[in-house]
Amino acid sequence: MSIRTYYSVLGVSREATPEEITNAKNALAKIYHPDANMQNGIDTTKDMQEILEAYRVLSNPEKRKAYDRKLGGGKARVFRTFTVGETEEEEEEFSFVTCWNAACKLQETVKRSSWILERESKRKNISIRILEKLGKSDRLEKELRVQIDELCQQAMEYIAVLKRAEIPVDYWNAEAMNWVLIHWGHNKDANYLTLFAHYDAHVNKDKSGTERLRLKSQNRQFRNNLKRLLSYAL
Repeated sequence: MSIRTYYSVLGVSREATPEEITNAKNALAKIYHPDANMQNGIDTTKDMQEILEAYRVLSNPEKRKAYDRKLGGGKARVFRTFTVGETEEEEEEFSFVTCWNAACKLQETVKRSSWILERESKRKNISIRILEKLGKSDRLEKELRVQIDELCQQAMEYIAVLKRAEIPVDYWNAEAMNWVLIHWGHNKDANYLTLFAHYDAHVNKDKSGTERLRLKSQNRQFRNNLKRLLSYAL
């Protein structure tokens, strides 16, 4: 069971900054905008209205404070009661939007890390001797390490969300996550893991052989780049 709040609608935490709230709204709007889905026979008008209503409240400091008071202050929680020992356990609210946001951010993080590492590789090939003579090589190495360490930490946080949701790595791409997000939006009680199976059926039925190969290639490249990034955590 989960509590549906404006925070879960946008897939952000109760501590989300105004920038994070705006970014989440903008990203979701691109996926749920009715014009983007009508051609597929899917009406996402209600979903879009829900997103805009959540943003209207959470983007306004006073309205957000009032809403937080209504929720009871602190982090939004749901409670599960176990039959053994009559104990209660707190669990943070969780929705597929949270998973979708984590996957999007992970893709961005991996893309940025790949760009930084490729840039560093070219720098070494072209000017490492010059930089060593100028005494700048060590400083640039330290700067690179700081950047990659930060990106690696971010990636592990997003991966933790996706693993908690038991979503296999093959679905951590934008196409799969966007497809499931749209269909989950029509029935938010649906098991999103089942929807991934439907996504597979959709790919096999509606995608050409060339498109399927493209998706496999993109997933393989993503996994390789992710593995490369995480290797710096070892």
